[in-house]
Amino acid sequence: MIDLYGIFLISRGAHAVFTGLSSVLALWLLYRMFSRLRRARWVEDTPTSKIRSAAQGLVELVGQVEAGGYAPLLSPLAGRPCLWYRFTVEELQRRGRNTEWRTVERGSSDRPILLRDETGSCWIQPAAAEVHPRQRRRWEGNRRWPLGNVVQTGVLGALLARRYRYTEEWLQEGDPLYALGWFESRGGGREATDAQSVARQIISSWKADYPTLLARFDRNADGQLDPAEWERVRAAAAREAQQQIRRAGEAPAVHMLVKPPHKNLPFLLSDHHEEDLSRRLRRQSGWSLAGMLLAGGLAGWLWLALLQ
Repeated sequence: MIDLYGIFLISRGAHAVFTGLSSVLALWLLYRMFSRLRRARWVEDTPTSKIRSAAQGLVELVGQVEAGGYAPLLSPLAGRPCLWYRFTVEELQRRGRNTEWRTVERGSSDRPILLRDETGSCWIQPAAAEVHPRQRRRWEGNRRWPLGNVVQTGVLGALLARRYRYTEEWLQEGDPLYALGWFESRGGGREATDAQSVARQIISSWKADYPTLLARFDRNADGQLDPAEWERVRAAAAREAQQQIRRAGEAPAVHMLVKPPHKNLPFLLSDHHEEDLSRRLRRQSGWSLAGMLLAGGLAGWLWLALLQ
């Protein structure tokens, strides 16, 4: 005898699961719509700065990407010389009568890159950034890690081996680079330095080698430092601190673009033109809106059906 009550419970359980999933999807697409739109507004409304005169904080920079003295990287899938890459390897998996692409490998490079304009250069850590590259390639093969650019898929390969799909994105030397992030400069006398704090650190390091400290400042050779001798220690440490501060001030400033310390501020990199990047972000916001309306409508219909 067919257990109609059990079938009813299973169908209502599946209905509830689909209702919850569609609701979560609608909320995520709503968030993505506003986040893409907010990034587009940041790109459009932030004025472009020159590296030499950029203020500390959120800035927009435009220049060319360089290796900064490093040898070019090789992308892991195609062996392409580049300065930054991101890749995805998907495997075609069969579940009953259905097939779908499942991600089995993904990653990106984390080596710093250099942005240069006509006034200076700035180091960027792309691993923490949201990167929108123009260079992108997708192809298929029958190896998890392809060898070069040769497409491995054929009729025999499709029958006897697994199918993989590869996607690779990259930035290459000399490409234009748009960057929006948190600008910081170190060195060049930019940091406020407390001379007394530096002097205390120097004295602490001297104390770690106390025999040498005694040999240098124990004038009466009694094996200890009296108040007058400690005063000479403090005076010598103060002179050393001033010398260290002066040398630090003479060092050239190093500029860096990093992830902003505040959660809602953007950190974007792209070799698209600024206007193209803005249109790309707005287009993503529009697609998210369309998906949110569809998922929201489905969720509403499922909720009504569930409550009946």
